[in-house]
Amino acid sequence: MAARMAQAVGLLLLLALLPSTSSSGMVFHLVGDVYPTGHFHVTMHIGDPAKPYFLDIDTASSLTWVECNDVGKPNNCHTKAPQLCIYEIHYLEGSRSLGVLLRDKFTFPTGITHPDIAFGCGYDQGGNHKTVPVDGILGLGRGSVDLVSQLKSHRIITKNVIARCLSSKGGGYLSIGDENVLSLPVNWVPMAPQTHWIHSYYSPGRATLHLDTKSISASMEVVLDSGSTYTILPAHVYQNLVYALKASLRKSLKEVHDPSLPQIPCWKGPGVFKSLDDLKKEFKSVISLKFDHAATMMIPPEKFLIITGLGNACLGVHGMKDNDKYIIGDITMQDQLVIYDNERGRLAWQPSQCDKKPKSKSAIVSRI
Repeated sequence: MAARMAQAVGLLLLLALLPSTSSSGMVFHLVGDVYPTGHFHVTMHIGDPAKPYFLDIDTASSLTWVECNDVGKPNNCHTKAPQLCIYEIHYLEGSRSLGVLLRDKFTFPTGITHPDIAFGCGYDQGGNHKTVPVDGILGLGRGSVDLVSQLKSHRIITKNVIARCLSSKGGGYLSIGDENVLSLPVNWVPMAPQTHWIHSYYSPGRATLHLDTKSISASMEVVLDSGSTYTILPAHVYQNLVYALKASLRKSLKEVHDPSLPQIPCWKGPGVFKSLDDLKKEFKSVISLKFDHAATMMIPPEKFLIITGLGNACLGVHGMKDNDKYIIGDITMQDQLVIYDNERGRLAWQPSQCDKKPKSKSAIVSRI
């Protein structure tokens, strides 16, 4: 899915601090891929009796919502004035969702249930909203209404910690509240403070963009966005990157038009590209983000190129007008364990086999 930088309009429900059995964490199985599916989703069971919903994971927006039809005045709107339960949320790529805020029973992979989780019931989706086989959005961004904050408030988990791992083979896992990831040998970077309450995304700070040793752009804020399939740059930065990348390519690569991705640069190699190893043989340049706090994010070819059904290699980085950030999407974070530690305000990412189950003895993996 496209990048989701959300702005929630309306008053959010107050979260009740109800006692509950504490859990050490929960792990959801992820379904999907970067191409051709274009998203990764979890299965969340909502209601009584529980009904499964497929929710696209989004770390750049805080509201969880499901698509609803014919929603009238909600009976379970827990405020004195029902009109205060209306929400409207807008996303960076132009889509939006309008609906009402409700609370209902959620059933989690550990078997724990809670009858009072707040979420949105969207009855009007518009803008550049794409038709994808999911029922809504799982909001994991920073805020008070995001699912993880609610789980901690209800004492279902003890730590506001998120970890996600997307496999380049498809699938992966999402971990919520698992304290074991905090003890992993990773290099932590500070989480940039929120500049406004509507900014619910996670940022490791500002960085400069490079292709090999060539500087492409000045320092800009970086956003880790699981709601974006591709990595998105400001339009002028994207143009500079494409120009530099084309200049670095081997003569054995020929630019071609691929009908599955008609608006982005694609290349044909000496043979058909079938695997990530094939990409590594022909593409040698590496994109990097050098952060102001001295950390560096290396982005090799297999993390910015897509292999299409025709065996071409297409650029998985897009440009967007009126965008002043480096938005790091799913393609770049494949085969990386990304940890969001909201307890201590820090982030980490490291290479990982994301098609493997996490080594958490306490977590139960949901594969429903």
